[in-house]
Amino acid sequence: MSDQIHIKRLRLVTTIGVPEEERARPQTVAVSVAITLAESFAGIDDRLEKTIDYYAVSEVQRDVASSGERRLIETLAEDLASAVLAFKGVSSVTLEVDKFILADCDSVSVIITRTRLDN
Repeated sequence: MSDQIHIKRLRLVTTIGVPEEERARPQTVAVSVAITLAESFAGIDDRLEKTIDYYAVSEVQRDVASSGERRLIETLAEDLASAVLAFKGVSSVTLEVDKFILADCDSVSVIITRTRLDN
């Protein structure tokens, strides 16, 4: 299936960074999520329970990001992707995490794609 829901540049507060000084205070990252559905939008009859609640996804993303400390954005991306795949009806997820750490560029990012194995 190729129908998708996109959440673009969701701002999340997290504690992340390799040096301890960087992890000393929370920072904001931006996350873009492309959720591929197991079923198409055809026939959803305007019913939320037949699709993915993107507000609920955003809240879970906030919870994951704010829980604990991580050193790498790669680890954060894996944790966020796993949380999205836990939603019923999700076939796969592509997720990009942008971190605003280098002074001479807009951001540093990682992009991962993960697929639910039980589809």
